[in-house]
Amino acid sequence: MGAHVESPRSLRIWPLPLLDRLLSERLRASPPTELNRYRFMTGVSLFFAFCCLVYLLGTSSRPIRVAMCISMLGYLGTLVVLRRAHSPRGPAWLLCLVLFQALTATVFLSDSPIPSLHAAHMLLPALAVYLLGVRESFLLTALLMIVLGLVYPRHYTATGTGPFFLSEAEFWPLHTLAVLSFLGAWGLGALHSTVGIAAKQRLEQTLEDLSQSENKLLSLIESTDDLICSLDLEGRLIIANSAQKRLFFRRLGKEPRVGEYFFAHSTPERQLLWKRRFAQTASGQPLRFEEEYLLHGERITLDICITPILDKERRITGMTLFSRDISARKEAEARMGEMHRTLVDASRQAGMAEIATGVLHNVGNTLNSVNVSTTLLSDLLKRSRVTGLVKATQLLREHASDLSTFFSSDPQGRKLPEYLVALSESLVQEREAMSQEIVSLTESVDHIKSVVSMQQKHARTAGAVEELQVPQLIDEALRLHALSFERMGILVERDYGNVPPVLIDRHKLLQILINLLNNARHALVESQREEKRLTIRVRSTPESQRLFIEVADNGTGIAPEHMARMFTQGFTTKKTGHGFGLHISALAATEMRGRLTCSSDGAGQGATFILELPLAVEEVRS
Repeated sequence: MGAHVESPRSLRIWPLPLLDRLLSERLRASPPTELNRYRFMTGVSLFFAFCCLVYLLGTSSRPIRVAMCISMLGYLGTLVVLRRAHSPRGPAWLLCLVLFQALTATVFLSDSPIPSLHAAHMLLPALAVYLLGVRESFLLTALLMIVLGLVYPRHYTATGTGPFFLSEAEFWPLHTLAVLSFLGAWGLGALHSTVGIAAKQRLEQTLEDLSQSENKLLSLIESTDDLICSLDLEGRLIIANSAQKRLFFRRLGKEPRVGEYFFAHSTPERQLLWKRRFAQTASGQPLRFEEEYLLHGERITLDICITPILDKERRITGMTLFSRDISARKEAEARMGEMHRTLVDASRQAGMAEIATGVLHNVGNTLNSVNVSTTLLSDLLKRSRVTGLVKATQLLREHASDLSTFFSSDPQGRKLPEYLVALSESLVQEREAMSQEIVSLTESVDHIKSVVSMQQKHARTAGAVEELQVPQLIDEALRLHALSFERMGILVERDYGNVPPVLIDRHKLLQILINLLNNARHALVESQREEKRLTIRVRSTPESQRLFIEVADNGTGIAPEHMARMFTQGFTTKKTGHGFGLHISALAATEMRGRLTCSSDGAGQGATFILELPLAVEEVRS
């Protein structure tokens, strides 16, 4: 009952310290696989030395006793060499040669051919492959094959009385079979050694890969500022990285201990909360949350993630706790929120300013036409022939009693009917001119009202979409500038292609056209060319479902360094310009799903502005 039974593991291990003491310091420091080879060499030397001793005690043949003594000294010498060796090559060769000497001596000193056929000789090739390697062991195996397969049989048949109880026909085949057995033992040992070496190399490579992966993982975990630790299912610490240890030390003045409950120093309420979290994670559900801690009067916020650890059978064996200090990010988010509110207010104010600027610019362009129309009406009224009609009616009142005599004998009376006819024709012409200017003035006022109404609703909200003919709208825009073009000697050329009607915001398109015509007029006025020409082209491409309106002039042109900034708010090349017209026009084109571009060959070479608009109804309505 009280007997002590050693485990199989202890039985396997107890001889190793004894074998290690027989090795040199350098050999003992070898890798495990090489150390086992040296231990095996030591064990074989001890075993064969013991066998020689037993053989000495059991034989009476003097030559054999001498051979056994020599062999035993060789094995003991191998142990001495192993105790002092820096390399295993010398002891291995010594051991194999001593064993070769012992085997061949026993065979040659025997009176019987049976020892040369003994299976113990096959130990030498197998042992040589293990200790010396495949190539060097073959030399020893070949020597054994020659000595025991060729030399000894000839020696025995030449010096002896013939095979002992073996016929001549059996003697040589048996030794040939023995030679083949030696070769087979070497071949099987070489095969096993080669496979073992390959397996060893794979194992070493795998271990090296695992070691490198482990080092990389440890380096990665240690190099991060995140707090990382591994816990068991009860919340006890298994391992923690340096960042986690530093924070733990800052909080409690000591580092965490392995096996200790990680939240043992927290309040009971927080311990209960963490136990519930651990139970939830143990059920297979990962958790992520944010939690605040007070550290020496400073409040920090941690982003915490708890992930279950699974084994090969997909069972949960523990959990990993990742934490990241996001206090700085929280403060930055708060500042960003405040900055965002400030930017929204600034953007709202800038939008209001841009709306006001757009209204003023577009109304200002249209007011130029209003001023032209009112000036023309004023001139017509000043030159009106209505005063002549008043004088004629006054003469009729003065001669109301003798109209027949007045018309027949008075010189003024005879001319009065012709004068009234000419006056009526002149008044009709005045009325038609005034009516035309009134229509133009009404259109300008309507455009001003639509611009104001549209901008009051929202700076980016499109107005009413209607179907219209683009060439007709271009003619309306030209009429607003007709008088100024005529006075300044600007020749207007129209090249309207056969384009279908489009669904578009009428007043936005009219606003763009007025701005482009106004810019072209300024460029032509400032140009030194005698022939001032403005060309307007309209074309469409059914393939791409796009409409193109080109406004080209041969005026001052655009310098190459100014091309990239033409549609930038506030940029202008005119002395009296403010830089809002093209910017607002480009925005309006974008709102109508189109775009406005410009091109020029340089200063003094004129410029071409191209307005591209969609033809498809769906594209506009979207």
